[in-house]
Amino acid sequence: MSTTVAQLDVRTIPPYERHAQIFGQFDTLAAGQALEIVNDHDPVPLRRQFEARTPGQFEWNYLQSGPALWRVQIAKTANAQAAAAAEDSCCSGGACCG
Repeated sequence: MSTTVAQLDVRTIPPYERHAQIFGQFDTLAAGQALEIVNDHDPVPLRRQFEARTPGQFEWNYLQSGPALWRVQIAKTANAQAAAAAEDSCCSGGACCG
């Protein structure tokens, strides 16, 4: 079970800023924490971006599914923590791995 640490009502954010703010908030989460977004439509394009950007590092749960309001909990999984650790490794660029 993830702990929601922030709720972001994206209806109040200009459309061109929404995804950047959501990813910025998600990136600050620790494994096991979640962000809840509130929207006036199903955020399917956002989910596709998460799948491309952070595959296997998040869980997507609909808390409410329209027709006028959608609430989605996006949780950072333990896989995200492992991916971040691998990126921080000196071997991530292949420099010290042989």
